[in-house]
Amino acid sequence: METLTDRITVDSGILNGKPTIRGKRISVQTILEFLGAGDSKEEILRQYPTLEPEDIDACLRFAANLMSHQYSVKVIA
Repeated sequence: METLTDRITVDSGILNGKPTIRGKRISVQTILEFLGAGDSKEEILRQYPTLEPEDIDACLRFAANLMSHQYSVKVIA
C-alpha cells in the first residue's frame, strides 16, 4: 500500500488500485463525484459515517494536486 497524502492511499488489492480514503473501500473519485453533483460535506458524511470531514478535504487537495501537473494532449490516428 502506498500513502499519497496523510489520508489518501493506493492499494492494488482495494478497488483495483484506485486512490481510496485511508484504505477503505471508498474511492476519492466517488467523493469528488458527490461534491460535483452538489452534495454537501454533511450529506456525504451522513451517507458514509466512517468518514471524517478531513477525508473530504483530502480528496479536494488530492484532485487539486493532480491538476497542478502539466499535461499535453496528442492526437493519435
